[in-house]
Amino acid sequence: MASKLCLQLCLLLAFITPHLTSARHLHNRKPSPFLFPKHLIGSSKNDSIVEGIHKVKAYLQRYGYLSNENEKKLSTDAFDDDLESAIKSYQKFSNLKVSGVLDRETLQQMSRPRCGVRDTYVSVGQQEHENKNTNIEIGGSHYTFYYNHVTWPAERRHLSYGFIHDFPPQHVDTVRRAFQTWEDNTKFSFFLSPRVQTADILVSFERGEHGDHEPFDGEGGILAHSLGAVDGRVHFDADDRWEGDPMERYDLETLALHEIGHALGLGHSSSSLAIMWAYMYKGFPKTRLTIDDIEGIRALYGS
Repeated sequence: MASKLCLQLCLLLAFITPHLTSARHLHNRKPSPFLFPKHLIGSSKNDSIVEGIHKVKAYLQRYGYLSNENEKKLSTDAFDDDLESAIKSYQKFSNLKVSGVLDRETLQQMSRPRCGVRDTYVSVGQQEHENKNTNIEIGGSHYTFYYNHVTWPAERRHLSYGFIHDFPPQHVDTVRRAFQTWEDNTKFSFFLSPRVQTADILVSFERGEHGDHEPFDGEGGILAHSLGAVDGRVHFDADDRWEGDPMERYDLETLALHEIGHALGLGHSSSSLAIMWAYMYKGFPKTRLTIDDIEGIRALYGS
């Protein structure tokens, strides 16, 4: 009788244990980040008014797809022609199905961690239009220029850089490698400034509002940004995870390459393979420039 009872208990434990393990795994697993209410999935202009759509408008305005001229209009939940057009522009630039509909793929893309520099830009000889993403493809390339189209003058090709605000020493060599990669592929050379006060490019970790009117947002969301050529400031969000398991942290060298590209005058690329692609995926570092990145910098400064 006792052996029969023992056998029954063993069978019961064999059945329960996997389910307990699975439940514990699901409990400990971090939820997939999703910035927008899930009821927005499938929303379109035909829906007229959709609760929470103003959050999508704020995102598209933040990254240059919607004009900020009418702030009252941006604060409403009306799904109008302007929003549909902005979504289509965003989908095209992000290599998504261009429909003007807020499908799951579009909202997931909007939820991914990214660079804080907006996606609009100007090409040579063009005026900037904040409500129009004037994408240009040259010879099959997908690069763009930084939205203010400022470049370093011809006499400044030997640029200094410095680390400020108690930059973590363990990350210095990583950023130096990123500068070296750009030097190997451009007419620029870079050196560590002996006096940080005079450095052309200043690199730092920052939190929240940090004096450039482009506040960071804590973990996830905006990972870094640069204020473009000549200004030269490059900022990483200190609240994001930059150390530890490669599958759980953001790769600093990838972000440094990206932000230095902005500091040289490049905008975002519509190629997901390029260093200048706006989004970052954990566990997928990029440590080399692509043809698209190199063609972009050569379009700015010559071969």
